Amino acid sequence: MARNEVEAAYFTLLRARDEVVALTRYGEVLHDEERRLHRVRTEGAAIAARIDRRLLRALRHTDAALDEAIDARLRVIADERARLPERLAAAEAFVADAESTHAALQRGA
Repeated sequence: MARNEVEAAYFTLLRARDEVVALTRYGEVLHDEERRLHRVRTEGAAIAARIDRRLLRALRHTDAALDEAIDARLRVIADERARLPERLAAAEAFVADAESTHAALQRGA
């Protein structure tokens, strides 16, 4: 086989492996972000519980908007996390295919 094809297959393999690593990291980030958002709610409630409710009046009008924003972000995270296993499986299958293609080209098949 031409050296160009072997090199192209090798670089395809490298990109495919990078995609698997990127998707794995993305899953970790999604998990960390979900935990962070839950902490924001928990810590916010704990802080607010220590303050006289009359003094929180200026902040309370933003509670609903903040809760809606956190809920929306948590829904997106949940959706992404639900899709991630399929995306990761497809990326891993592509890596396996790229590895066999590269190996076959190296052997001259």
